[in-house]
Amino acid sequence: MKAESSRPRVLPEVLPETEFYWKSGANGVLSFLRCQDCKFYVHPPKPICPNCYKFNLKPEAVSGKATIGGFTVNSQPWRAGVPLPYVVALVDIVEQKGLRLTTSIINCEIEDISVDMPVRVVFEEAEDVFLPLFEPDPAANTKGGTR
Repeated sequence: MKAESSRPRVLPEVLPETEFYWKSGANGVLSFLRCQDCKFYVHPPKPICPNCYKFNLKPEAVSGKATIGGFTVNSQPWRAGVPLPYVVALVDIVEQKGLRLTTSIINCEIEDISVDMPVRVVFEEAEDVFLPLFEPDPAANTKGGTR
């Protein structure tokens, strides 16, 4: 069975401090806050850098490349109208160890998904936000680890 996009999704509340994150996908980029002093990426957004405790944070684009750190295949009908099964994954963004997102894996067969699989960001526009989802990265040479 194929993991696909265009599912009914619960949309986030867009706040002034998170607007950059939810709308950066309009330009095809994934952005996180980054400390301008120590260069540490901060996610989820916070007003202070947890690494150096400075307030000098600004949104910066990342490559959008990641690897799957873990995943689950959900077959439980939690919401009416949501096609089953679907994959929820934790992806590790390549720019920084520990920079992670919980997301959906799309555009591949569920049985082909594996831990350490290289993926890249794609965006799904929903109302006024651009949801960062991930699909297999065809530019990567390795298939990844095992499930």
